[in-house]
Amino acid sequence: MSPYVRTVRTASGARAVQIVYSSRRGSRSIEHIGSAHDDAQLEALKAVAAQRLSAGQLSLDLAGVSGLEPRTGAAVVPITSSRMGVLLEALDAAWRAVGLEGLEGADEVFRQLVMARLIEPTSKKDWLRVLCEAGVAPVSYATVKRHLPRYATGEFARGLARLLARHARIERGCLVLFDVTTLYFETDSADGFREPGFSKERRLEPQITVGLLTDQAGFPLQAGAFEGNKAETATMIPMIKSFMEAYSIDDVVVVADAGMISAANKRALEEAGLSYILGSRTSRVPHVIDSWIQAHPDQDIPDGLTLAQPWPAGPTDHRLDETIFYRYSAHRARRALRGIDTQVAKAVKAVAGEIPVKRNRFVRLSGATRSVNRDLEQRARALAGWKGYVTNLPNPDPETIISAYHRLYNIEKSFRMSKHDLAARPIYHRLRQSIEAHLTIVTAALAMAHWLETTTGWSIKRLITTTRRYRTITININGHTLTAADPLPPDLTPILDTIHHDTK
Repeated sequence: MSPYVRTVRTASGARAVQIVYSSRRGSRSIEHIGSAHDDAQLEALKAVAAQRLSAGQLSLDLAGVSGLEPRTGAAVVPITSSRMGVLLEALDAAWRAVGLEGLEGADEVFRQLVMARLIEPTSKKDWLRVLCEAGVAPVSYATVKRHLPRYATGEFARGLARLLARHARIERGCLVLFDVTTLYFETDSADGFREPGFSKERRLEPQITVGLLTDQAGFPLQAGAFEGNKAETATMIPMIKSFMEAYSIDDVVVVADAGMISAANKRALEEAGLSYILGSRTSRVPHVIDSWIQAHPDQDIPDGLTLAQPWPAGPTDHRLDETIFYRYSAHRARRALRGIDTQVAKAVKAVAGEIPVKRNRFVRLSGATRSVNRDLEQRARALAGWKGYVTNLPNPDPETIISAYHRLYNIEKSFRMSKHDLAARPIYHRLRQSIEAHLTIVTAALAMAHWLETTTGWSIKRLITTTRRYRTITININGHTLTAADPLPPDLTPILDTIHHDTK
């Protein structure tokens, strides 16, 4: 039996409109649409029920109601407006919660661009379709092009950084996380900014290097764009200085991975008087580790063992005293030793001439002579499982320092969100000004997405996909303008309550 609409009286005297679904086996389920207290409300609820039965068509067949006459002879009440009301209200709440309504220079065009980036990341031209489907009247594409240069200015970017830092409650001595990634372009032409460079994904297209600064929870504070062939280590100091100038703060605790730390970067941090927690790399077995091994020759290294090595500053060092913590992980050791075994086995075969010599750190070349570098192998095995953390904070606690370093996972999560959920790449813009405006839009969208995820516990993808299905429609019946909405599922209602409660 096909589903049908019925009207029943309720205990309060109202008339309830329901959709009845029956099966041949006699089972039946009922979907309650709503209760009407007058004839206009009743017709509106019947219209909503008819819409649900017709799978969201943009017109409703209502027998007995005067209106347009289609070829079928049934009266039609047109929908005067339809919008993703639930989703748009949630995004508006996030916009206000992050404080973007207070961003100087953020007009309606910027707001629409950020909203569209969250609803369905796409090109600026296709952005018009996204907003139309959401029920928002978009500005013209010509207006978008005219406004983009405003969002690429240094003043606008600094204003956004100040606003986001205030929301994150950044103050002197707070942790800030730094990392970089690359965004590629759908083009073969380099232009001095979009340049081929080192790509972890081994892409050959021109790219740019993007630095991201976040708070300890991964909330974005500032994004910066650099030439695609610029070394990752050369991006950190300019980004941190730019942020500190924008927010007028004189000290933060910079947390960065070992790959970000060149000798020049470390000196620059020291000269700027900044505090830091950095990953530490070493090619030789540190004295403190070697001493422990010598003192415990027949003992396995305990999982989680932490050793501290003070590193006082000399009279000419121009830096604060440092402490390096080394922590041993049995899991990390197993992975490292497997890799060493594999590389050494390949090195042995390469030395014997059984396989070609490729990049292998355990193959020693001296003219035409090949040999396995056993000294390097021994050092590598001794270092397997150890990870170093260096800080210049006074009286550091190892658990606090290592825990702060592990927060870098949060910035990696923000990068994944921007790349995948917000589709920050590939970039189709050609001019540097438009590219920087694009990154500003993505940063604002990332801030809203982070707030929504933190507030609801749902991923931004799940939240957008779920809420966009529920629309709010306006219809006109006999001169009465009525609004109806799809009923919400039980699991979504508390999520929306949380979003709107946190913005009151």
